[in-house]
Amino acid sequence: MKTNNSVNRRGFLKGAAASAAAGAAALVTNAEISEAQGTGAGQPGAAPAAGSAPAPVPEQVARDSGNVTPPATVRAVMRPGSDLMTQVLKDLGVEYVAANPGSSFEGLQESLINYGNPPNTVPEFITALHEESAVTMAHGYGKAEGKPMCALLHGTIGVQHAAMSIYQAYYDKTPVLLLAGRDDGFIAAHTARDMAGMVRSFTKWDAQPKTLEESLLAIQRAYSEAITPPTAPTLVVLDIELQKEEAKGLRIPPYKAPQISGVDPTRAKEIAKGLVDAQNPRMAVGRLRTPQGVKWSVELAELVGASTSTTATNGPMSFPQRHPLCGPGANTTYDYTLGLEAAAAQASIMGPGLTTLLSRDTTNIGFGGIAPGEGGSNNRGGGGRGNAPANATPVQADAEASLPAIIEEARRLITADKRRTIQDRIAKHTEANQQARIQAITQAVQSKRAGWDASPISTARIYAELWPLIMNEDWCLSSPSNFSGGHHVQLWDHNKHYSYLGGQGAGGMGYGAPASVGAALAAKSRGRIVVNVQTDGDLNYAPGVLWTAVHHQLPMLTVMHNNRAWHQELMFVAYMAGVRGRGTDRGHIGTTLRDPYIDYAKMAAGYGMASEGPITEPTKLAAALKRGVDAVKRGQPYLIDVITQPR
Repeated sequence: MKTNNSVNRRGFLKGAAASAAAGAAALVTNAEISEAQGTGAGQPGAAPAAGSAPAPVPEQVARDSGNVTPPATVRAVMRPGSDLMTQVLKDLGVEYVAANPGSSFEGLQESLINYGNPPNTVPEFITALHEESAVTMAHGYGKAEGKPMCALLHGTIGVQHAAMSIYQAYYDKTPVLLLAGRDDGFIAAHTARDMAGMVRSFTKWDAQPKTLEESLLAIQRAYSEAITPPTAPTLVVLDIELQKEEAKGLRIPPYKAPQISGVDPTRAKEIAKGLVDAQNPRMAVGRLRTPQGVKWSVELAELVGASTSTTATNGPMSFPQRHPLCGPGANTTYDYTLGLEAAAAQASIMGPGLTTLLSRDTTNIGFGGIAPGEGGSNNRGGGGRGNAPANATPVQADAEASLPAIIEEARRLITADKRRTIQDRIAKHTEANQQARIQAITQAVQSKRAGWDASPISTARIYAELWPLIMNEDWCLSSPSNFSGGHHVQLWDHNKHYSYLGGQGAGGMGYGAPASVGAALAAKSRGRIVVNVQTDGDLNYAPGVLWTAVHHQLPMLTVMHNNRAWHQELMFVAYMAGVRGRGTDRGHIGTTLRDPYIDYAKMAAGYGMASEGPITEPTKLAAALKRGVDAVKRGQPYLIDVITQPR
């Protein structure tokens, strides 16, 4: 017999919303709630007693549950404020806006998908299944293109969901534009007086404009601040009423691009003279801001015949790895070294860095240029050593902005005799670097042949068998490689500013797949393909992003590095148990993904993605990779589940 103890959806939402509101009292004062809702004591939604927040009124619950119908009479808005906000994004060239939909930006979302001719283009609305994934998409896009993508966040809960991704992009010095919706008339727990305060210690700049005109200016400035070094995420909180406001004759303010300072003319002449007069100049190239900076660094190296180091195999926007001048060169006794966002040189040009997460000040953190054979992190760099003097001091300026002046001064100083000397030096460096490269690749291939036919499959074999399939394509390795052996460093040619996007910044999990989707958004219209060697533990943080890749038909190949564990943590726990004399038999508890094993091919299929696996036989890997690459070249995302060795 059926009992009458069920709870309908509306009743459940009402109770859940009341509980959520009670847990967020600290975000909104009672006076603000009362003023926003216009209610009196003793009424539904009335201002509560001290220390609590109000339950939502029935109208709010109905709106949250979708149990509403449009009113018979609708206020006609001929030129809504959100249309102007959308036009500002269009004018700035923002290509994509990613969001998990929320009512606090419903006006802006409607404009994004309907305003313009054609609508939903530049920017295109990208559907995300989680705010954290939306921001990480923007993170991956920003690293690939050197400019911001936009992510929309819904109220306090959206900002909190996105906080980890914002933190990682901040630490990774990546430009991201964040817009958060705010609605005082909605559930109290979803709003706050100072919503940006929750992430202020790891955003570069934020604003909460009070008028529509201020909103347009704030979006423009947020974009400028994001791309001005030190590049980082910025946030604008947009009130729902400003999105719905009638703009009437308001005009969009003209946008003024930021003026980024390079070295002064005197210093540019000094640096150019040092390079041109040197018998064996050297350039240590760290991470530059945009693709243009990479082009200028190549131009300067070729102009003066300088051998170079690069961080291209540790992250984006650095000197091409396979350029003839990239390597130790014919002579490793350098008599003049120029650092571009790299320390330890006679002249090191470094822009301001982001300091601790508790300060809004900036200071020089010194990105390091990593020469062949030298260590360094994925993001901060280790500092090219060379033969630089110990007392070398950095120049506080943006390296990329400094390059045009240095190039111009060097051109003036190069005589016909110097040009012949430079060409001879380039030929010697080219030959020496080529021989060093052949030797390094030979050693790498020999070392990676160990365990070639083993099962589970070696991570080296994944990279080795992928390379012939993509070497003639325009490709981007979008995922971190520290957990999968980093074998691409020796085996692949990193010749584009986006060849390898590097690690996740602050080391947080849940980054690889959504960052790869962001990189694939950048790749889609540019004829590129994206490769994501995806760790299994990381994917489980945010697997819904696979649906986004399918829905938007992104050229992304995901190859699972499925070792069925959080292997780093497994090693830590096993080591700890060993040194304590307890044995390692139970080290798998809490560190492995088994009983049951996760079927990632079925997971991907559930989101609509073409997939295959799990593959355990190494002889079957190459054919599967070819099927995946062929699918991605057709614009169809593809996942291959490979059972792998731990690293």
